[in-house]
Amino acid sequence: MIFKSKANKALDKMEDPRETLDYSYQRQLELLQKVRRGVADVATSRKRVELQINQLEGQAAKLENQGRQALSAGREDLAREALSRRNGVNTQIADLRIQYGNLQGEEEKLTLASQRLQTKVDSFRTKKETIKATYTAAEAQTRINEAFSGISEEMGDVGLAIQRAEDKTAQMQARAGAIDELLASGALEDFTGQRDDIQAELDRMGGGSDVELEIAKMKAELGQGPAPKSAIEAGQPGQPAQQPTQQQYRQQGEGL
Repeated sequence: MIFKSKANKALDKMEDPRETLDYSYQRQLELLQKVRRGVADVATSRKRVELQINQLEGQAAKLENQGRQALSAGREDLAREALSRRNGVNTQIADLRIQYGNLQGEEEKLTLASQRLQTKVDSFRTKKETIKATYTAAEAQTRINEAFSGISEEMGDVGLAIQRAEDKTAQMQARAGAIDELLASGALEDFTGQRDDIQAELDRMGGGSDVELEIAKMKAELGQGPAPKSAIEAGQPGQPAQQPTQQQYRQQGEGL
């Protein structure tokens, strides 16, 4: 039962109603051809019997004339023999006429059956084409609806490919952004660019100046030293930096 159910499900999935209808129509055409061939065979047999009847009727007429001639010639015995043979031929003609009637009736039945079958085949052909056209339209509409809804196998594969591409693109963008942040923060070193030793030294000195400035600000807030000057005030371009006085050195020493 399990095997039959599986096989039935597989066959139902593989079956195309249009192919089934075409096959049924082909079988009906074959049956119609057999019926027509049967009608032709019966008609041939009927015609053969008809020819035999005609020949026997001619033979009977000939025997009757021969009997008349023999009787006119005084040969009663020959006339009696000719008439006897004519009666035998008439018996054969009677039997053939019965066969002829039977064959004629069979031919009429087969002809009527052929006409009815022809009508049925024509009606089936029209219905078959209508069903095939309707099925094709429904199949196309189903594929279009599946494509719009994204549940078809083809569109499903396309949707998955697009989703994977979008996920990979987002991942690469996040990775690129993270690397940019690490390079900007100095956690990673950019080995692709040209190294500028002077700029690196200036950056280092600038960083040290910032620390010293912060310390001087804290000392000024605690009353341990004068207010610090900014880097611009400390040294203008073209002006020498002012040296601290001895009193400033002494105040700085007392603060320490």
